[in-house]
Amino acid sequence: MHRKVIAPSVLAASLLLVIPASAASSAPGAPGIGDPYYPASGNGGYDVSHYDLRLRYQPKTDLLEGTATLLTTAKQDLSRFNLDFGLQVSEIRVNGVKAKFATSGAQELEVTPASPLKKDKQATVVVKYAGKPSEFTVDGWSAWQRTPDGGVAAQEPDSAVWWFPSNDHPLDKATFDVSVNVPDGTQAISNGVLQSQSSRLGWTRYNWRSNKPQATYLATLAIGKFDITTDKTASGLPILNAYSKDLGDNAGAARASVERTGEVAEWLEGVFGPYPFNALGGYVPNVGAGYALETQTRPFYGPRQFQNGANVSVVVHELAHQWYGDSVSVEGWKDIWINEGFARYSQWLWSEKEGEGTAQELADWAYRLRPAEDPFWQVKPGDPGAENQFHGAVYDRGAIAVQALRNEVGDEKFFQILKGWPTERAYGNAEVGDFVRYAEKISGKPLAELFETWLYTPGKPAFTPPSEAAQSPRARAAEPVEPKSWKKIAATDTIHEH
Repeated sequence: MHRKVIAPSVLAASLLLVIPASAASSAPGAPGIGDPYYPASGNGGYDVSHYDLRLRYQPKTDLLEGTATLLTTAKQDLSRFNLDFGLQVSEIRVNGVKAKFATSGAQELEVTPASPLKKDKQATVVVKYAGKPSEFTVDGWSAWQRTPDGGVAAQEPDSAVWWFPSNDHPLDKATFDVSVNVPDGTQAISNGVLQSQSSRLGWTRYNWRSNKPQATYLATLAIGKFDITTDKTASGLPILNAYSKDLGDNAGAARASVERTGEVAEWLEGVFGPYPFNALGGYVPNVGAGYALETQTRPFYGPRQFQNGANVSVVVHELAHQWYGDSVSVEGWKDIWINEGFARYSQWLWSEKEGEGTAQELADWAYRLRPAEDPFWQVKPGDPGAENQFHGAVYDRGAIAVQALRNEVGDEKFFQILKGWPTERAYGNAEVGDFVRYAEKISGKPLAELFETWLYTPGKPAFTPPSEAAQSPRARAAEPVEPKSWKKIAATDTIHEH
């Protein structure tokens, strides 16, 4: 930067003329969005409405080069703001003018624009960067997984910081354009619809668009060599599934499961209402991970989900998240039950549909499987703590809570709640309390005590379904029979080993 030399007396006399009032009143945005589970996640002071990511990736070296353009709106007069990011940045421009930047903490990129940003005004932030995602770690951990022919970004609650700068928290959702240049013969998979594909000088560019609000952790990138299948639902939604060419013995079972995506989604529309996004699909890369993740419109499935054969139940779980978790996202990570309790319950409803055990039978089995002294019952699904965010209790006890709601309000009101909630809160965020109030409104019943018992009170609650209430004590004491679907559903428990 070149500066003219100004005499001190002239400088002192002219300060009031050259510094606008907004500069004096502006302040830095907070380095976190305020989530007590993850204080470093997200940032204060602004919202992002759109990400445009233009990337180039070389699988042989794991070198990722990118230009990210963020369309933002300041929520306060901002002298400085943070982005969450881990790779090496070479330049940042705010509204076309070079900005100063520095790094702090594990993932904070501090940006100081040449002029403060004014509250409620839009600003364009362009970040140029490069680096090897696999070499960046936070507390020794990486969300970027290298594969024999590329790399994958799919992780919860954080994955964005490994491949693009962002306001990395579900509270700040945005639309996405992701353009990726890779060597010919290699594919790039992301969210939404493939808008175009073109080749030039040995490189192929894939342009993806996700046109509904999307949390940053739900943005995904998979680069490698895939077998790709395409189809459409009866209503015309495009389906794109991708499978690494080297899945080995898991290849057949993976296809037999994920290829039923359209069928499962159509069934879920009957339970949760119209599908909320512009595309469907899934992908199975050659990674060692055993988990699955509801990356928006195109869930990630670790190959080990299919090591015991086809498992449509995991597809049901991740697609249910498109309504519960993706369209309606958590307000804070303590509200994870809104995601996981209902996704697990959708597996129970699928079992009911398939005649392999009703949701009530699965709830009974899950309830009786663990004695009262089991630590499982000490986890509070409504606020499990960061260390227990993906604990089995959030899933199974959380799903029993959903069944307890069904028993309390009856099927008619219950399914009205299941279908109405994703419409009521579409593309937004919610706390557990918001769902409780909605369920009370639709059912006309006070439900706070029920949810307090099941979601917030340590210990094993009493659970006597209506069908057993009239039975004799001896009949109620009889051991339930393991539902046929239980082992299939239990095999998906690694979905929460994030």
